[in-house]
Amino acid sequence: MRGEEPVNQYNINEKFLVRLQTFLTISTRRLCLSSALQCVLFAPIVLTSSQANELKESKDPVAFARQNVIVDSHIDTPTANYFSPRDVLAGDSSVLFDYPRAVEGGLNAAFMSIYIPPAREDDGTAYELANTLIDQVEGWARESDERFRLATCAADIEAQFDPNVVSLPLGMENGGPIEGKFTNVDHFFKRGIRYITLAHARSNHISDSSYDENEAWGGLSPFGKELVPYLNDVGVMIDISHLTDNAAWQVLKLSKVPVVATHSSLRAFIPGFHRNMSDEMVTALGKQDGIIMINFGSSFVSQEARSWTESYSAAVEEYSADGSKTTDEIRAYREDYRVQHPYPFANVESVVDHIERVIDLAGIDHVGLGSDFDGLGPTLPVGLKDVSDFPNLVAELWKRGYSDAQVRKILGENFLNVWQAVETYATKQGNPPVCQTAL
Repeated sequence: MRGEEPVNQYNINEKFLVRLQTFLTISTRRLCLSSALQCVLFAPIVLTSSQANELKESKDPVAFARQNVIVDSHIDTPTANYFSPRDVLAGDSSVLFDYPRAVEGGLNAAFMSIYIPPAREDDGTAYELANTLIDQVEGWARESDERFRLATCAADIEAQFDPNVVSLPLGMENGGPIEGKFTNVDHFFKRGIRYITLAHARSNHISDSSYDENEAWGGLSPFGKELVPYLNDVGVMIDISHLTDNAAWQVLKLSKVPVVATHSSLRAFIPGFHRNMSDEMVTALGKQDGIIMINFGSSFVSQEARSWTESYSAAVEEYSADGSKTTDEIRAYREDYRVQHPYPFANVESVVDHIERVIDLAGIDHVGLGSDFDGLGPTLPVGLKDVSDFPNLVAELWKRGYSDAQVRKILGENFLNVWQAVETYATKQGNPPVCQTAL
């Protein structure tokens, strides 16, 4: 049939042809050519639908994931491992990040979250725990025969790129260990911390938390307002995930460099869930060259999962309200509830829906991936259960018509650009980046 005849009549390289076909067909991305004349000029190399599908299917998302930089800006394995030790080098299925699965999924820049529970600030052990968790990650790198490598600047990620190497940059979740001291910021920078999530589940001495009804500061504390420009000067990225809207807006106003949200999703999909970001905030973040890294958790990306979580919490609270139930009884009630009311997992498509909305609001340069692996319990979407599953995201992005160059941006290039911008500003203040590969 004429409609199935070869149309590559100009001997164009097939790989280029695939990219061009993708470019020409993404009308929803507004990448179509703008005039009828231009479309006519390109008409000879348009593929039939069967040819396009055949070439698209020949692309390997696993190979692509392993050949390109993937940055996950938030993985909670250090704290999970601290409370229940695992072998993350040899592999352990009880955590969602380990070396074998990271290599399998192409993850080569895994930000290890130095998460500090709010109670540690109350009892004065936040600083100590942060150092202990950093020691632990350094131990993984030291014992790994360079399969794990520390990373302390954006250039390290590129310099250490290898399909069999996993770089481990560090971020601090909850600024409790700072203890109101700029000298502690300096200390943790020297120890490798490259972003700080100012607060977590409770308001602290820096900022109010989106999970805490006690908004003591109305946003940032007086110290928090001083801390923002100090972090800019030192070269530590500021993470607004977990903050109240007031606090986040204040950070955006005060920061002289792009701001990050390392593991948040969009409130538009889950109205009223203030842990996610509003459309207005995403737009503002993009205008300031910042980035939102999409959280994978089902209850962050799916209204159905969020409603289940709220109903589950309310049921458990009601069951245990009179104080007569034992710990074992409450545990049994929780397990029975999950059996009677199965959890409605989201899927890869749900996560990409959030990515696409960020692109619509702020542009392709302002979105990335912040899974929250090992920080969410058993709530990960179907197809994104652990760090081996990043190729599934690649496949879904291709399916929706994104080019290879656009996928690379989402996987890691966007975040590295923000990191480099923060480093550039700090260098002008006399604080150049400290890179592992330069030591």
